[in-house]
Amino acid sequence: MWTSFLARTRTRSTGRLEEQRRRLPRLKNPAKIWRNLRQQNHAHTAEGKHSCEDAVQEVEEEEEQLEEVSRRLISREEQLFSQESASEQEEDQLQRDYEALRLQLWMAVNNTFTSSTTPSSSTTPSSSTTPPYLRLLRSAVLSIQQQEAQDQTWRGRGLEGRVPEWRPQRCLSTHNALLQKMVESRLAEAVAEEPGGAEGLSSPLKREVCCLGRRVKEDLLTVSRTVKDCYPASMDILNLYAALYHHDFYARLTQAAASGPTSDDCSYLLFWVNHCYPQDVLKHEDLDGKIKTACLGSLLPQEHLERLENQYLDHKEDKVKLWLSAALKKEEESWLSGGTPELIDHYFFSPLAIDVIQLMDGCLTEFKCVIRDQTKAQKITSHLESFLCSYRKCVEELVRGNHGNVRQVLKAHLVCEQQLRDYITGQTGSVVSEQQRARCLDTMSALRDCGYGCLAMPIHLHLKKCFCQVWTSVWLDGSLPVVDSLLDFLYKQLRDWTDLQPACRESLLSRLQQDVVLRYVKRMMKTGPKGRKQQVDGAQRMTEDAQKINHFFSEGGCTQSQWLGEMLCRLAEILRLQDPGSVQLEMVSVANSFPDLSDAHVSALLSLKSTLSGVDVRSIRRSVAENRLPAGSANQSPPFFSMVKVKWINNKINQMGLKKGMVLVSQ
Repeated sequence: MWTSFLARTRTRSTGRLEEQRRRLPRLKNPAKIWRNLRQQNHAHTAEGKHSCEDAVQEVEEEEEQLEEVSRRLISREEQLFSQESASEQEEDQLQRDYEALRLQLWMAVNNTFTSSTTPSSSTTPSSSTTPPYLRLLRSAVLSIQQQEAQDQTWRGRGLEGRVPEWRPQRCLSTHNALLQKMVESRLAEAVAEEPGGAEGLSSPLKREVCCLGRRVKEDLLTVSRTVKDCYPASMDILNLYAALYHHDFYARLTQAAASGPTSDDCSYLLFWVNHCYPQDVLKHEDLDGKIKTACLGSLLPQEHLERLENQYLDHKEDKVKLWLSAALKKEEESWLSGGTPELIDHYFFSPLAIDVIQLMDGCLTEFKCVIRDQTKAQKITSHLESFLCSYRKCVEELVRGNHGNVRQVLKAHLVCEQQLRDYITGQTGSVVSEQQRARCLDTMSALRDCGYGCLAMPIHLHLKKCFCQVWTSVWLDGSLPVVDSLLDFLYKQLRDWTDLQPACRESLLSRLQQDVVLRYVKRMMKTGPKGRKQQVDGAQRMTEDAQKINHFFSEGGCTQSQWLGEMLCRLAEILRLQDPGSVQLEMVSVANSFPDLSDAHVSALLSLKSTLSGVDVRSIRRSVAENRLPAGSANQSPPFFSMVKVKWINNKINQMGLKKGMVLVSQ
């Protein structure tokens, strides 16, 4: 290396060069300084320690000389070439002295990373604690600047007078070329050395990439924390080093990518290219904002990057599909063999959802660090969507098969449904599209409906029979406690739900309360009161029933559906009121609280008010339409009336302004 530097400045005959070598130089022997610095960096024994101290003393002496020697050489040069004629012997001596100075400059630069220990923070060390090799580097940089200024001075003089053969010296370009060689050498050494910390990696390519990346990070941190203070800001030494390390790292990774890496190596390579290097290295707290990352670009060419990402995606899709299929198959085999899910804390439990969530979460976490375009994660999550569809079909087939363990299995998998729902809504974030998320949640709702329908089947059969007695004379006068009888039946049936996980039990109870109230309202809108007295008595009975229903479910642990009882009370209030203006105000209030209360529902409710004239009905309907709040306004309840299907039988009757429209309500 040093021979190549010297060769650039030797322009005289071979004999003359040999003479110069024999007569070299007035400054201290650069080879000795080089040897002492090497001893300083590798001193571990007591004997080495003494050598290190000697080396430090030598460096300090040289540090004091470099900048001053450079200045004196320039002064001698100016004096020598200001004369009309100069002694050839003096000129030769000056050139030899310049060669010796340059050699020491390059040795000082080459020893930039002499110390194996870097400061633990970005705090700049004081001059008293600055290592000698850094003080020597600072002096060398100042000398380089002096020589560059002298080159410019000679360029400014043009062709006037004699010009030294060693001008221009181009110390700065030589310095930059040396940095490039140093970077290449340090990365090559990093790969060849024992891979400390990389031993656990499973392949040579992984170990190589890890060693390269660690060396890049360590050296850039060294430059940022200590080396850059040896250079003027105008040289922007940190970005110069960053560009050199990036270029060589890029070349090595490009070669690795072209070698046809395995799928495992591919993911590790992408991990470094798309995450570790841009995030952990370039955005390290000591480097972030200091390195012009936009000028560096990616660590791989675009075509290599796309090929590796496609390879990774294809491999990961196959793996995810295989894992999900195997997990579901294992669970299904357990059902069909008659196995009963395990009890944890007295509740039935299946590990399927946790296994699936851990699998998907691990894949998506890795995906975020490996693939640049996060929308491509939908290729992975599409397999979750397919899995959920298969899962639902398997559960439905289990129910149709009428297996003896079906109720226990459903209780365990209602817990799975809740866990998967929470994961899809809360943790998948932006990697799942809104369309995918909606389809997954629809599938989960179908799975919940299947489980609820099976567990609540005896209750639903009784509901239909029980509510046939509502709005009969014995119900109106209170002699037939329909709701009391129903709640007694529910209390006995719901003992079978005590081994359901509490959150799932509350969800099913909420659904059951909704079905009870829904059946109640449908019966009311289909049969309803026939006159003023029935309206008033029926309203009183409805209010009492609503309070009993709310109390029953609240005592059972379901507090999220209390609004259903309140809604029944408000419908009862519409029946009780007889003044058209009061009915109108209450109807507008109900319509604003329940945005899915359609005009058909309003007409159906008003058809129960036999005391209202056709003019009153039209006025109330018009007022409701004009005073509706926008959907999504505050204090609006969840959908309910959209599940109550109504249709006009005779639109003409309504248009003619008769007292009421005839409405059919589906059961």
